Amino acid sequence: MKTSALIVAASVASASAFVPAAKAPVSTELNGLFKTISDMDLWAPVSDSNEYGARGKKNIKTGTLTEKSYIPSGLTKEQYAKIRSEADSKKAANYEKNVKKAGIFIDYTDFYLKRGTSENGNWMKLPNLGHRMAKTKYDWSGETDGEVPMYTGVRAQNFNLFGKKSKK
Repeated sequence: MKTSALIVAASVASASAFVPAAKAPVSTELNGLFKTISDMDLWAPVSDSNEYGARGKKNIKTGTLTEKSYIPSGLTKEQYAKIRSEADSKKAANYEKNVKKAGIFIDYTDFYLKRGTSENGNWMKLPNLGHRMAKTKYDWSGETDGEVPMYTGVRAQNFNLFGKKSKK
């Protein structure tokens, strides 16, 4: 009996030697550093600083001219300061003009019907295929005022194969 109890105790002891030891839970958290950083709201003090038109609320200005400042040759300090202030006011006026246009959109359905792209397909016969054409600063047609437009075909000339006018 003693022998069998000894064999059972030895087998339990040897089997328990191969059981993996319980490990403490491993954390990949670096002392909560990522959680601390990700929970920070860096925009909380000035939540509207990135909205369109927020430039007017910021203290952005051109620096003042000092004795060490660059002044172009041929200008006095006052003349150069005047040029810089005019450029700043022009820039601010342009920005305000664009801020006023922000958030104004064209209803696509109205635009779609206005350009003539309805279901009957007549818009495919238009020269611009229903697209709105951009205005350009210059007249790129090569025509002068008062002439008949070239695209009408009225001024078309008869040319032969070599690009010379054919005789009628």
